Order: sequence, then structure tokens, then C-alpha cells
Amino acid sequence: MTNSVARKVAFAGVVGALYAALTIGLNFIGYGPVQFRIAEALCVLPFFFPFSVWGLFAGCILANIISPYPLDIIVGSVATLLAAVCTMLIGRFGKGGVVSKVFACLPPVVVNAVFIGALIAFYMAGAGEASFIAAFVLCGAQVGLGQLAVLYALGLPLLIYLPKMRVFEKLPGQYSLR
Repeated sequence: MTNSVARKVAFAGVVGALYAALTIGLNFIGYGPVQFRIAEALCVLPFFFPFSVWGLFAGCILANIISPYPLDIIVGSVATLLAAVCTMLIGRFGKGGVVSKVFACLPPVVVNAVFIGALIAFYMAGAGEASFIAAFVLCGAQVGLGQLAVLYALGLPLLIYLPKMRVFEKLPGQYSLR
């Protein structure tokens, strides 16, 4: 394993551990129909660091072990993986300007509103189709608003200010913004 690959794996591991620690440590606001999962701000990192996708995925699996919804281990983790891949693609093909950074915050909002909204609605509504749809709309909106708050209050500033920090150039494998 080359030094560069080892640094990327280590960075992804730190991202995953930080995601899990933030979510578990702040579990009173990270689970449920109304949630502000502060760790979701880290989902913007694939914009610069594509290999952080796997750290986010692993961290989400670990964090969701204590979720009140057993299927969250699978559904929530896949949602985070999908959102992180979309953010990575925006970083790869975006121009690196503020507009692409604003768009990079959207995948975690939309994907989690749909996936986690449906998951929570499934547990709330049971088998009734009409009650599931009503619960899905409500839960999806609540999860989406929580994600919107976290991603644009914490994630967007992270995207804007991280490249201006001296440590940014020392981090492994970021996309060039030129």
C-alpha cells in the first residue's frame, strides 16, 4: 500500500469515526421523525475528497446500530452512501465555485428526506397505504428540513472555508479547484 493510499484510507477512517461519534454523542437530536444529525455536515467532504464516501458509509452504519429503527442500519447507510456519491460527482464535475457548493449540499437533503422519511413512515404507519403516504409526506418534510438546516448552516460554510485553511493542502487526494 502506497503512502498516498494509506493516507486516504486513514482520512476516510477518521471521517467515519467522527460521523459515528457525533451522531451517537448527540443521539437525542440525531434520530426520529424530527432530527438534526450534525454529522451530516460531513457529507459535503466528498466534494473535495472522493474517498471519504466510504468513511461516511461506514460511520453511518456504526451510528445507526443504536437507531430506534432497525432497518436504519441498511436504509440510512445506503442513503448516506448515495448522497455522498452524488456530492462527489458534483465536486468532480462542478467548477468549484459557490454555486456548485450550494448544489453539493442538496443530495444529502433530498436523499435523506426520501429514504429516511419513508423508513420512519413505514414504522409509524404500519400496513395502511393511505396512512403511510400521509406519514411519508410529514416525515419526509421533517427530515428534509432538519437536513436543510444542518447542510446549509454547517456543511456549506465547511465547503466554502475548508479550501482557505492551511491544512487543506496537506489533506490527501482532494480535487483540484483550478
